[in-house]
Order: sequence, then C-alpha cells, then structure tokens
Amino acid sequence: MKPFLTMKRPRPSPPLSPASTSTKRKPLPPPQTPPISAKKPKPQAQWVPLNLSQSELSLPLTFPTGQTFRWKQTGRLQYTGAIGPHLLSLKHLQNGDVCYFIHSTPSESAAKLALLDFLNVGISLAKLWQVFSENDSRFTELAKHLKGARVLRQDPVECLVQFLCSSNNNIGRITKMVDFVSSLGTYLGSVCGFEFHEFPSLERLSVVSEEELRGAGFGYRAKYITGTVGVLQSKPDGGAQWLLSLRKLDLREAIDALCTLPGVGPKVAACIALFSLDQHHAIPVDTHVWQQDCYKVPPS
Repeated sequence: MKPFLTMKRPRPSPPLSPASTSTKRKPLPPPQTPPISAKKPKPQAQWVPLNLSQSELSLPLTFPTGQTFRWKQTGRLQYTGAIGPHLLSLKHLQNGDVCYFIHSTPSESAAKLALLDFLNVGISLAKLWQVFSENDSRFTELAKHLKGARVLRQDPVECLVQFLCSSNNNIGRITKMVDFVSSLGTYLGSVCGFEFHEFPSLERLSVVSEEELRGAGFGYRAKYITGTVGVLQSKPDGGAQWLLSLRKLDLREAIDALCTLPGVGPKVAACIALFSLDQHHAIPVDTHVWQQDCYKVPPS
C-alpha cells in the first residue's frame, strides 16, 4: 500500500507594511456614475421678475410703436431683442408685471444692467403721468389708454442707422432694412424662428458699400448710411463717442449736430435725440403735419 500523503499547511504571509501596500495594491477605480445624492443640479434658466408693473412698462405700447425695429414678438405679450451682446426676452405675467429671460450673454449681471438702462427704469411714468394730467385735461383722458408707454434709451449708433432707414418709408420695409444691417453683426441666437445679432460696429459698417445696400433694397438711403458712417469714422474721438457726447448738449445743439450728418433732417434728428440721447423734450414732427392747413399761420 502506498503511504498517505500528508498536506503541509501553508505558512501565512507576513503582513504588508503600509509602504508596500501603497505600492502593490491599486486603488479601486471610482464608479462611472456617482450616486444620486452626489450629483449637483445644474442651474436652470428661468424668467426673472423685473419689478416693473404694467403701468410702468407696457410691452405692446413700447416695442411695436416705431421706436426700435429690432425687437420681435415671440409670444403673446412677449418680445425678444438684442441689447449689445445680450439676447433677452421680456413678457407680461398674468398680473401684468414684467419679467425677463436671458437667452445668451457673456455676463448675466451685465445683461441685467444693460436691460435696465435700455428701459429707462430710472424714470417713473406714474409721476410723469400725474404731472401731465394735472396740467392737461385732455391728457388725463388719454393717459387711461397709454399707461406703460415708455421711451427707450437705445444705443445712439443703432438708433441713428435705424432712423436713416425710416426716411419716407413704412414699418414693414424699415424692419427688413434694419434686419439686413443687423445681420452684419455677431450672431447671438435664434428664438421662435427669428435670428438675432449684435448690432454691427461702425468699423464693420464702414466696409459695406453703397452698391451692396442698394442691392438689398435700400434705394437712395444707401448713400445716406455709407455717407454718415464715413463722417462718424472721421470724428477725432470716434463716431460712437461723438454721438454719446450729444447727450450732454441742449436739445437745439444736439439737433443741429445731428443734422450735419448725411440724410438727417429735423424729424430724424428729433427721433434720434428722443430715443437715444436723453433729450426727452424732443418732439419729432413729420413734414406732412406742418403742411396741414390747421398748422398754417392764418393771414393777419
């Protein structure tokens, strides 16, 4: 018979030192998907209250009324537009209050400041309406239908070019022209099928030829735009800065300065002064109004 084989018990391995453990044992890889409790929710874009009631800002009485042609209606009581590099929407809540939504911006804080400046929120319409009503009984009746009709504070270059397009024109055609000029600027995004761009700088506009504008349907206004851009480019401190400086002048001086630009007459100058140069006592009057018999001085 073969003897039974005896099995030797293996000797236990000596305990590993901390140093050897760190070099010989590899740490377990982290799980590919962290536990739900460890996930941090991404900040959600949302509508933010602007703390303006409908009596201080009525969007339908402000945006589609011929002050600017760059804001589009993107919903019921909702309008979208660009302010510098910021793309924003504004809308009324059910109680009439206004809120805003930022679609794209290099800085959310800068976007809000630009929006507040653009909307002239430092001016209280309620106080103005009260003063006007106390001094004009006719305005008291009209004010019931005009609450929230706010004058915007636009960029002067943007405002100037828009109103050069408005000469002897209708809103539909003006809008198409302004859309063409706007498309020359940096693309900011699309909302409800509308594409939005930052308004082009004077440097960008200076390389657009009169022929290119005429081909886009600007007609005789093409020479006014290229001519005005050329004059502004020749200003010692730059055309944009020169236009901003007009905010510090008296209305008559500002109007006279604007009328030195090609294609700018008294009415266009008054529009630019009112909607971008803080000249709130400017009253744009169409030449056809002055031609009416009721405004003619009766013979003595």
